[in-house]
Amino acid sequence: MKLSKQSLIKKTFNKIFTHWYSISLIDRWLLGQIIPPMLFAISAFTVISLSVGVMFDLIRKIVEYGLPLLKAMQALIYSLPSFLVLSFPMAVLLSTLLSYGKLSGNSELLALKSLGITTSRIIAPAIAVSIFMTGLTFYFNDNLVPNSNRLAEITLRSGVGSSFNKEKAKNNIIFSRKGSRTDTNNKPTKTNTYLTHIFYASRFENNTMREVTVLDFSRVNIKQILTAKSAVFNKDNSSWVFTDGSIVSTDSVGQTTSINFKQYLYPFVEGPLDLAKVPKDASDMSLKEALEAEKIYKKIGDLKQIRKIQVRIQEKFTLPCACLVFGLIGSILGSQSNLRSSKSQGFGLSVILILIYYVMSFVCSSFGVKGLLPPIIAAWFPVLISLGGGCYFLRKSNSI
Repeated sequence: MKLSKQSLIKKTFNKIFTHWYSISLIDRWLLGQIIPPMLFAISAFTVISLSVGVMFDLIRKIVEYGLPLLKAMQALIYSLPSFLVLSFPMAVLLSTLLSYGKLSGNSELLALKSLGITTSRIIAPAIAVSIFMTGLTFYFNDNLVPNSNRLAEITLRSGVGSSFNKEKAKNNIIFSRKGSRTDTNNKPTKTNTYLTHIFYASRFENNTMREVTVLDFSRVNIKQILTAKSAVFNKDNSSWVFTDGSIVSTDSVGQTTSINFKQYLYPFVEGPLDLAKVPKDASDMSLKEALEAEKIYKKIGDLKQIRKIQVRIQEKFTLPCACLVFGLIGSILGSQSNLRSSKSQGFGLSVILILIYYVMSFVCSSFGVKGLLPPIIAAWFPVLISLGGGCYFLRKSNSI
C-alpha cells in the first residue's frame, strides 16, 4: 500500500512538472515574477483584514464574556475564507504592480519590447493568473464563505453560553399575500388582485413563530384578526398550527365576534417560514440560496428587497471579476517605463486604485438598491468601465 501511495504521489508530481515545462519559457519566467509577491500580498492583506475585522472583536469577547480561547481560534479559522475573498483581488493588483514595476525598472521589459514582443503578450501571464484567481474567488465566495460564516457564528454563540443547537432568532417577520377575495358563498370575486393576508411574527426561532398576528382580508365585507403566542407550520396538511390565541372577526355592519382557542389549525402557505429562513446578509447565501430568496421576495411583492437581492446576485459574479480588473490594470501600469519598482510606491498606488474601484462599486450598488439603476447595470458598471479603461491603456501602450 505504501508503494502504491508513493508511486501515485510521484506520478502526480511528474504530471505537474510536465505541464509546467510545457509552458513557454517567457511565460514561466513572468509567472515566476508574479506568483511569489502574490502569495506574500494574500498573506499580508488577510492578516491585516483579520486583525481589524475579527481579532480585536474576539479579544474583547474573551475578556468581557469569557469566550474560551479554543472557541476563539475556531471562529478565527472559520472567518478566514470571507477575508481571503477580499484579499484575492487586492493581492492580484499589488503583485502585478510590483512584479511588472520591478521588471520595468530593471529595463527587462524594454529588452523584451526591443525584440518585438508586444505589451499584450508580456501581460498575458498576468491575465491568465487573474482569470484563475477570478474562478478561485467565485468558488470561495459561493461554496466556502456562506458555510464558514455560519460555523463561525455558531462557534461564537456556543462559546459565550448560547445553546449550540439553537438557531439564531430572527425578528419582525412580515409576509403579505395577494390574491382574489371570496364572497359570502365562498366563491372567488371577478375582480383582480387584492391584499388578502398580512402575517406578522415578532420573533422566529427553532422553526417556531412567536407572538403571531394574522390579518385576513380574503373574504368580502369580513375582516379577521388572529393572534397567538406561537405558530408552527405543519407540512403534512399545509397548515399553520396556532397555540394560545384568539380570533376576532368584524363584518360589514360592524358586528364583532371573538373566539379564544388553545390550538387552531389555519390553512395558509409556507411563505412566512421560507421568508424567516432567508439570511439577512447575502454574503451568508450561496448563489442558489440567493436565487431562492429572490423567488420568495417576488411572491411577497417587496420591491426593495427584490432590487437588493438582484443586485447581490449580480455581485456574486462581479466580486470575483475584480481580480481580472486589478490584474489587467496592475500589469499595464506596472509595465510603464516611468513606473519604478519602489514597493512603497506600488503599495500606495494599489491603495488608491482599490479605494476608487470599491467606492465606485458601493455607489453603484446603492443606486441599484434604491432603484435608480437596473440591478445588472448597478453591479457590472464598475467592472465594465474599469476593463474598458484597462483595454484603452493597453492599446495605447501597444502603439508606443
